[in-house]
Amino acid sequence: MIPKKMSAKDYYMVSGGIFAFVAVMHLLRVLNDWIFIFGKWAIPSWVSVVAVAIAGYLSYQAFVLAGMIKSK
Repeated sequence: MIPKKMSAKDYYMVSGGIFAFVAVMHLLRVLNDWIFIFGKWAIPSWVSVVAVAIAGYLSYQAFVLAGMIKSK
C-alpha cells in the first residue's frame, strides 16, 4: 500500500503544532522554575526564554503559511 502524500497545508499545520508544543513546554519550564540537567551541565533558564521566542515565531509563521494555502 502506497501512503498518501501530505499536502503543504497539512505539513504547515503539523509543524506549527509541534513548534507550539515546544514553545509551551519551554514556557512552562521558565514559569515553574524547572531545572534541566543535560549530562553534567545545568541548562540556565535564559536558554528556554530564547527557545520560547524562536519556537513561538516558527509556530506562528507555520500557521500563517497554512492559512495562505487554499483548500481544495
